[in-house]
Parts: sequence; structure tokens; C-alpha cells
Amino acid sequence: MDHIPETTYQAAKAISGAVEAHFARQITLAQQQQEDHLASQIPMQTIEAIIDATFWASLLREEGHFPKISLAYLHPSQTAYPLLFEHRYSLSPEVLIKLAPAVERPGIHIGVWSDADGLYIWGTTRIIPNLCFVLEVVEPGMLVIKHRNFHGFGKFVNVAVLHGGQVKMIDKRSARQPDCPSLLTSLLGLNASWNGSVNVLVQLAASMRSHQRGGSLLVVPVGTHTWSNSVIYPIKYAISPAFSGLTSAIPEHRKPQPSEVNLLDKQVESMAGLTAVDGATLINDHYELLAFGIKIKRSAAGTPVEQVLVTEPVVGNEATVIHPSQSGGTRHLSAAQFVHDQHDALALVASQDGRFTVFTWSADKQMVQAHRIESLLM
Repeated sequence: MDHIPETTYQAAKAISGAVEAHFARQITLAQQQQEDHLASQIPMQTIEAIIDATFWASLLREEGHFPKISLAYLHPSQTAYPLLFEHRYSLSPEVLIKLAPAVERPGIHIGVWSDADGLYIWGTTRIIPNLCFVLEVVEPGMLVIKHRNFHGFGKFVNVAVLHGGQVKMIDKRSARQPDCPSLLTSLLGLNASWNGSVNVLVQLAASMRSHQRGGSLLVVPVGTHTWSNSVIYPIKYAISPAFSGLTSAIPEHRKPQPSEVNLLDKQVESMAGLTAVDGATLINDHYELLAFGIKIKRSAAGTPVEQVLVTEPVVGNEATVIHPSQSGGTRHLSAAQFVHDQHDALALVASQDGRFTVFTWSADKQMVQAHRIESLLM
């Protein structure tokens, strides 16, 4: 490809090589496992150029609005029902900002391909191949590189996050750490088959973050009641009998049909919406709703949580031990205390500023772990 404009966004240069290697490695592994409908490998120079044009477009306004767009690198022949423009358009910030209002709805991708004349936009699509390079504008100056899950359901797998001059490359090796929760494993794209429990937690986490009000979700084992020692009574919004709307919408151990996906999405949104109410939402690990608006307290038999191990699944991150008050506000401190007292529980905490933390008990470290996962949820 001869006609590649000079890159002026330095972060694009910094990360393009690592991204090329990631996609090449994943596609090779998928071919060895005889997966089908795979995307073409994307060269480093192409990655760099797409990031550069999209970053500068993200800083522009069209009729007072910043763009929220998604670009996918694929030829029209690699998708079904493409919307094809009669004339191709060069990939530039000016073209992207003009197209943005038409493609800002979720699930629509601007189709980008390259030939001897350079990169060009050929149209839009909703269907993309497995491991297709996708670049999404989250907000001005913030981009996320991702690809679709193999079975086409659920949240895309994030590869890297670029925010201004800051670059975060997702580190799948985080899943090798002792006591890594299955939620994190799923977000890293390491669960190849449909598993209702893990994927529903991923959907709940993403929905909690998207409502931007902050919230806490406590997950306890079904049939246990020790959690009652860690909450203040009376519970303002107790549910009796336990509500199983979300549970009944989960197809077990198989890819859902489109109608089931729609029902599941609605149930997930409803459950996540409850977390915006002051206090924590409580469910069991069968996704039955037990209560919301819960106030957490230290168990009478427990001790104050004094330290948590903070991790983030990005390249170069080192786990650090801090006092729980340093991990966030009241929600974070109370969630850490809950898990400190209830070792078999899981606590998901969304902040209004977009941060997202999963608290679990580490039997290996004998302390609460705080997994920072907002870079996986964007």
C-alpha cells in the first residue's frame, strides 16, 4: 500500500506493532483450531493509519456533537448484506466526522479496506468476521481496539485502549494469576464456548458501567444466608420470593437464538438499572434477585478490612497492596468489607467516572483482591 498519510498521533505509532502481532497470533491460533469465518490479517501500517485518522476525527464536532463511531477492517465480500457506497471515500477525519451521525447507533461499523491506492471507506455493515479489527470511539480522544467474540454473542473482546497520549495494551496473561475470577477470564476472551453464568456477569458489568450513575452488585452462593450478617436491617427493598426473571432468560451452555438475546438483554438492563439505586443490589449466583438498596456493615464476627491487592489486566501493570479507602469511595470500601467477611461472595462496583472494580477473596494471598477492569468494558 503506497499512499499512507504521515501519522501525527504518536500513540498510534507506539501501539501498532503490538496490535498487529496480537491479531496475527490470534488468527493463526484460530486457523489451527479450524475456526471459520476469520478476518484477514491487518498490517501494522494500516493499523497506524486507521488509528491516526480516527483519533483526530474524535476531537472534531459535527453540529455541536462529538462522534461515536466504530470502524471495522474488512472487504465487502467478507460480510453479508453490506451497505455499499457508489463511490469509495478516503479515510480521513473530515470524512469520518461527516459520516458519524449516520453510524453512531450500536452495532453499525464503517467498513474500511485498503488497496494499492491506500485506505478507503466502502460503506457500512452490521456483520463482521471473527477476529476482525474494530476501532471504536468512546469519547473525544479515547479509542478502543477490539474484536468480536467467536460465537457472535455478548461484549466484544478489548485489545487496547488509547486515551490521549496514554496507551493500555490488554494483558491476557492476567488470567494466569492465582484466584483469577471467571468474569475476568471471559472479558479477556479466553472462554471459547458459551457459558451462561460468566457471560451474564460480563453483560451486567457492562450495563452497570453504561448507566453512569455508579452502583454495587453483590453476588452470593445460592442457598446460603451468611451474607445476612453483613447487611443492615431492615432491608429497604427486599424481594420475596426471589425474582428469577434474569435466570429464566439465560440459555444454558449454548449460543442463544436472536429472540433469546433480546429477552436476555432486557433482563440484564433491568437488573443493572437497580444498581443505580442508593445501596447495593444483591443476587445469588443463579442470578435470582434477593434485594436492592442494601446497606453493608462489618459482620459482628469479622474484622475491619485493612488492605486490598489491586490489579489491572494491562501490560506493565504491577499488583499493589493498598488500604481499601484508596481504591475509591464508600461503595468500594463497603464492597471490600463485604468480600472480606464473605469469602465466597463477589462484588462488582461501578463508579460514576467510568471506573469499574471487581472484588474477590484470594485464598492464595489471604486478602481481598480489587480487579480494575474498566479497560475491558469500554
